[in-house]
Amino acid sequence: MVEKEFGLKDVVEMKKAHPCGTNEWQIIRMGADIRIKCLGCEHSVMMPRKEFSRKLKKVLVKHEE
Repeated sequence: MVEKEFGLKDVVEMKKAHPCGTNEWQIIRMGADIRIKCLGCEHSVMMPRKEFSRKLKKVLVKHEE
């Protein structure tokens, strides 16, 4: 299985859309858990890294350092 590359402040697309209608999320915290923020309604969700990797579809925008 290929590990997807993602980093802090990247904009990602998840497999399922958020109920507000958008499917763009920004990674706002990384560690053992990852917190992502919906770019449509500003709702944030925290989930374990393993679950996040499973639900991630693709990275839309890489954050430049």
